[in-house]
Amino acid sequence: MNNEPTPVAEPTAARGLGRALVTVALLGAVIGSLGAPLITPVATALHVSLDAAQWTLTITLFAGAISGPVVARLGSGSRRRVTILATLGLVVLGGALTALPLSFVFLLAGRALQGLGLGVVALLMSVARDQFPADRSASTIAMLSVASTIGIGVGYPLIGFVDQVAGLRAAYALGLILSLASLAIAWRALPADVPLRSARVQARVDVLGAVLLGAAILGVLLVIAEPAVWGNPWIGGLILAGALLLLGTWVAVELHTTAPLADLRLLTRPAVLRANIGMLVAGVRMYLLFSLLTRYAQTPGAVSYGFGLPGVLAGAALIPFSVLGFVAGKITPIGARRFPKRWVYLAAAVAVVIAAVLFAAASDSLPAVLVAMAILGFGVGGVSAIMPALVLVDVPQSESASVLSINQLIRSVGFSMGSALAGLLLAAATPSGTVFPDEQGYAVAALWVIPLVAISVVPIFLMRRSGTR
Repeated sequence: MNNEPTPVAEPTAARGLGRALVTVALLGAVIGSLGAPLITPVATALHVSLDAAQWTLTITLFAGAISGPVVARLGSGSRRRVTILATLGLVVLGGALTALPLSFVFLLAGRALQGLGLGVVALLMSVARDQFPADRSASTIAMLSVASTIGIGVGYPLIGFVDQVAGLRAAYALGLILSLASLAIAWRALPADVPLRSARVQARVDVLGAVLLGAAILGVLLVIAEPAVWGNPWIGGLILAGALLLLGTWVAVELHTTAPLADLRLLTRPAVLRANIGMLVAGVRMYLLFSLLTRYAQTPGAVSYGFGLPGVLAGAALIPFSVLGFVAGKITPIGARRFPKRWVYLAAAVAVVIAAVLFAAASDSLPAVLVAMAILGFGVGGVSAIMPALVLVDVPQSESASVLSINQLIRSVGFSMGSALAGLLLAAATPSGTVFPDEQGYAVAALWVIPLVAISVVPIFLMRRSGTR
């Protein structure tokens, strides 16, 4: 029996495996996005505050961010298939907890388990890198990155519709069904694990590093996401200082352990570091504009602006976002083979600027806002598709999952910061004693995208040699 891995799959098998990997990533993103359209129904049905209900989304993103490096390290040896399947099994358990008529605490626990599905994307990318030839693996990894980002545009209208028709628990039950489908697809499609001599070392997880990183990110998320925290400079500053101290401790631990959660020496390579800086700022600008567009579209009709779209129609407005995002994911690898990667990144960044300017100039037109949403989807899809190629420059194949998981974590932090920045800018534009900001406040907030694009492009264009390889 041949125990060596097969780096190149047969064409038919490759197509089937590629579609399966992308489907699993897409379903994971849809399941992760369940919290967004169900925040208000959770608050109403379970009699909790909106701030508390918001954690049904926040805890999922947090679990996904933390689980990424852990899952990547567990699966970096000879147990990649087992790790993916076990993680998806926990996602199924989480789906069951959310679908059953249990208390809010069980719902939060279930949503945390569902967030683990976001952590397997880096391992799925490493499967593609191992199993396919260079061109095929690049396009598949690009689509995996796009699917894990654009999935929210698929899940939002679907979950909102089910909630409106059949209720909260039925919407979560749909998430359980999607979890089972994801597990079944992965079980059938993933290649068998191959024993490796160093598997025992590679599968060892740095528990202390995982705890320190989790606590640091939780502190950052509290400062960003909780109004009671960032609204109080003393409390917010204290928590942020503690988070930074934990992050520094985590770096020291990772540099001195034999089996680190992430090889920070790889992450400090110029190409990898610049790509991650570009990803952080890109995440901020993309989610800033995404938050503005979705919030503006749902502004009640009683206000002098906005379109008052209910949940289902607001979700349907995200369909152009998803469609153009997947189009960008398909054509970006082609462009990366013909042009330097930094220029492909710039093109996607310019698309985000165009969307922001269009929204700022013609926000009173629903067609214009939908076009802006579509162009934003193209930009988000393009950045998501080209980023793995930028971050994996000169990275050893055995460390690809670890490096990609950190990049996914940085993207999640950038998204959270973008969402918080949107809230801060709109809060600053809200007159005293009123609920909704001035319409001009949306235009000003959208134009913040322009300097953020400039900041994110600079480190990418410093990667000249890497971008032309």
